[in-house]
Amino acid sequence: MNDTADTADTAGTAVSKVREYYRLVDADDVSGLLALFAETAVYRRPGYEPMRGQADLKAFYTGERVIAEGKHTVVTTVADGRRVAVNGVFEGVLKDGREVSLEFADFFELDAALRFARRDTFFFAPMV
Repeated sequence: MNDTADTADTAGTAVSKVREYYRLVDADDVSGLLALFAETAVYRRPGYEPMRGQADLKAFYTGERVIAEGKHTVVTTVADGRRVAVNGVFEGVLKDGREVSLEFADFFELDAALRFARRDTFFFAPMV
């Protein structure tokens, strides 16, 4: 196998893991989605301090996250080796009962073990 095939195989695996992430988060399977993240993963999201490591991620997904339920629809996925960019739409209900529909963009970086080492999330919402 050549380097190009290795890169394509890695990118394909990375995309599969990202799609699995959205399936798990929408199913509220916190333990399953945490298993996709490296122990030292960093997650950056507007309105929150960077989350570092499994404990911060677990605290976010089991308590701090303002979403009660919903569904992510991935529109576009672009992969380059262990880096994956996604844009899509989230529709759901917040913990305060409000219904939301918003566009998002996520950027994932996977480590050599193909676990998420970094994730950055952006929302298309008025801020200024």
